[in-house]
Amino acid sequence: MTIKVSKPAINIREELADLKQDTGLKGQELMRADTAQEARTAIGAGRKNIIYNGAMQVAQRGTSFAAADAVYTVDRFKFWANHGVFTLTQDSDAPAGFGSSLKIDCTTADTSIAAGSYVQFAQFLEGQDLQNLKKGTSDALPVTLSFWVKTNKTGTYHVNLLDGDNSNRFISKSYSVSTADTWEKIELTFVGDTTGAFNNDNAQSFMIDWWFASGSTYNSGTFHTSWAANSSADRAASLNVNLADSTSNYFQITGVQLEVGKVATEFEHRSYGEELALCQRYYQAIANGELWGSTNTTSRMRINARLSPDMRNTPTITRVSGTTVSFQGSGVGKTSTDTSSAQAATSSPRALGFDLGGFTSLGDRAYAGGNSAAVVFTADAEL
Repeated sequence: MTIKVSKPAINIREELADLKQDTGLKGQELMRADTAQEARTAIGAGRKNIIYNGAMQVAQRGTSFAAADAVYTVDRFKFWANHGVFTLTQDSDAPAGFGSSLKIDCTTADTSIAAGSYVQFAQFLEGQDLQNLKKGTSDALPVTLSFWVKTNKTGTYHVNLLDGDNSNRFISKSYSVSTADTWEKIELTFVGDTTGAFNNDNAQSFMIDWWFASGSTYNSGTFHTSWAANSSADRAASLNVNLADSTSNYFQITGVQLEVGKVATEFEHRSYGEELALCQRYYQAIANGELWGSTNTTSRMRINARLSPDMRNTPTITRVSGTTVSFQGSGVGKTSTDTSSAQAATSSPRALGFDLGGFTSLGDRAYAGGNSAAVVFTADAEL
């Protein structure tokens, strides 16, 4: 004899909710997960944050910037403004669980917005790091952007994801800041894009783009919450604030995370050393003591230094003005104050190399960089 027992289908989420038992933060994240990938992300299995330096802890270029148009600030984040004047600082004011934020301060106000005005802030990413998003396929995955903000300027702000490999296709979201001078967490989910794959290379493919002021050239069009062809008039269509309209205005941001899925999970904290190494793929500061050199002529030295880690591509090497480069060889000290290379660079992604003039009476020997921690060169391979 065979006995068949049947039971009606149940919804596990509803049944768990009926228990009226606090599931905790991780439990709530798991309850919201729709896929195995989202559940895996929620429990912290593997790296999830696509953003570099989201906690604003690495600042190799310095901690305060009188922001001109198109300037890098804390590592990996770039700022543009042709409207008002701003100072950007790495600030110790941050929400609980974070040690730093990036603060954007208006120092010269401009209440009249010209058509072509913009104030924006962004991070660029390589295509080879984004293949898991499956962009350009029928299985394209959604992503969720989360971050903490604090500002005196309440209103509606605007952020874009932009695809640099496919004619700057983009998608937008707006977010509201309703309480002044208070840290708030923003969570925004963007649908996947089934059109146009990212190139699998080390070039710029993706841009996360925050807006703080815009003229009609950028805000007179359509607000796109699904992927669309690029149009300048649509780039800040939902923005209704002007961060440049008063010198009292400021905007702070930290805890920036971009992850696969429709769930904003806890921020992935990485150690300072790990985050620094990730950022050094794009920018490094080289101290005098890291150099070594060999005689080229009596007044010119071939200078080398190992770049670690290897950089994204061959970097642009810049001499830090006002700092003397010093070397020692066989007990003899040699210095140069030249601010440009004497011969074309022979650098690569893993080594700095070029000739520097301005020395006197160089002998036929090798020279070690002087015992100084002063930064004398920078290597830039930013996107």
